[in-house]
Amino acid sequence: MNNNTIAYLVTTLATALGLLVIDTVVPGVDIANFPAALIAAVVVGGINSTIRPVLSILSLPINFLSLGLFSLVVNGVCLWLAALLVPGFAIHGILAFILGPVILSFASTFLNNYFDEKKIVQSVLNTEATAEKKIAQSPLATSPSDIIVERKIEQSPAGTSNTEII
Repeated sequence: MNNNTIAYLVTTLATALGLLVIDTVVPGVDIANFPAALIAAVVVGGINSTIRPVLSILSLPINFLSLGLFSLVVNGVCLWLAALLVPGFAIHGILAFILGPVILSFASTFLNNYFDEKKIVQSVLNTEATAEKKIAQSPLATSPSDIIVERKIEQSPAGTSNTEII
């Protein structure tokens, strides 16, 4: 795995944990279980990278007039859309609609900073590189040229087979 893949997985995990935090803290946010939170984290990430920029541009005039407070509504709409798409994830009520994305943002930022401070991504990459090095140094490791492929040529009457080394 490369650095970007692991960083994406860590961010998705942080978002899923953040969703579980808002499930606990905000009344009206319901997440059935951790797998639903993981799926919701992927969907929230997808919506935030595709639909949210469009909504932000379309709502720019009203966002300007409200001094940026309309961004709370845009974030609520994005979280609500994710809840519509993911079974086991639901948003009920205006408090969950407005407060849910705010707390999710704080929780995800905190967890991402924590993972970054603990160098989780680098740790995973170093562990993977160490494991690959140990496998390569193992006496059991073989290169493609060390493998002998045998092919059965014919069955002899005595029940033994003749083989040819390729």
